[in-house]
Amino acid sequence: MIRHIVLFTAKDKAKINQIIEGLSVLAGIPHARRLEVSRNQKADLLGNDIDVIVYGEFDDEAALAAYKAHDLYQESIRRVRPLRELRFAADYEISTAALLPEWIS
Repeated sequence: MIRHIVLFTAKDKAKINQIIEGLSVLAGIPHARRLEVSRNQKADLLGNDIDVIVYGEFDDEAALAAYKAHDLYQESIRRVRPLRELRFAADYEISTAALLPEWIS
């Protein structure tokens, strides 16, 4: 399974809800096993620059590619790109992720 995490900053903090609405159309794409869009709670003591998070889980690379090729993905880009300043994305296969011993967390 692949985890897909995308972080956004807003050009105008007053438009964060519009960014969330634009990203929420992604929920209509059938290829994700799980998809969440949320405002950052900004509870971290060291940095709170990120405004919005997209978190998705996909069965494999083909499902992630199909998600990104879907028309609703393009619609979301059209709505959000003018409102966002920065976008950071990361994808990783959970079977290859390093697991930390319980005593570290």
